[in-house]
Amino acid sequence: MTACTDHIRTSTCVAFYAIHLMAICGCAESPQKKQQEVSSASTVIEEQTYLETDEPVRTWKYLVIHHTATSSGSVESIDQAHSLRRDASGNPWRGIGYHFLIGNGNGMEDGEVQATFRWRDQLSGAHAGDRQFNNFGIGICLVGNFEETGPTPAQVKAVSELISQLKYQFRITEEQILKHGDLKATACPGRLFPFRKIASIPPAGPQLVEGGKRSRFVPLESKHTEGIHNVAAIQRSRSKQRPSTKSQTDGTR
Repeated sequence: MTACTDHIRTSTCVAFYAIHLMAICGCAESPQKKQQEVSSASTVIEEQTYLETDEPVRTWKYLVIHHTATSSGSVESIDQAHSLRRDASGNPWRGIGYHFLIGNGNGMEDGEVQATFRWRDQLSGAHAGDRQFNNFGIGICLVGNFEETGPTPAQVKAVSELISQLKYQFRITEEQILKHGDLKATACPGRLFPFRKIASIPPAGPQLVEGGKRSRFVPLESKHTEGIHNVAAIQRSRSKQRPSTKSQTDGTR
């Protein structure tokens, strides 16, 4: 009788222990899954906040795409380099000439989008080599030399999402998106940059921000875009008439 009781007691304990293990395995999150969720949440927050500004949003008309023509770079390093430059009148630059910089994993996270002071304060850029496109064009630069190798998949995804949101906000069409080489005798943003693919992505819809509130980004009225398309077309026509150049340098006023 005692042996039977001990056997029942042992079997019961084993069964209880097995059920307990199943419960733990079924409910506990794996470190990999937890990390994926944290990473995903961080990505959402970054996407929601890099377009925020400290000043009222200006009426931007163009997007101008650049590459750094270097293998590495960051907002800080480019800001320091641009601060040493002077314009045609001898005046020093205020710092980094672009509104947005997208990293490639060398100096910034791969695909990381950082807004510069020019975007946050809604200031004219120093990137196009043309006054009109500096004053009304958002400068978007990707770290890398796209004459030698193309942008990373993370960079392509990041710049596509950024352009899609800016298209929606400012009613910017594919014709209003230009390469730096359309405005100046330069190879920028490089022959391996998939410009046509990225410029043709559709505009995003309304974006949700933290707390479930609607983004401050609402589309501008169509009257703001009248007469803009012809200007971009003329610039492209002029760029085709210029002699070809192997110059890869960027960041010029």
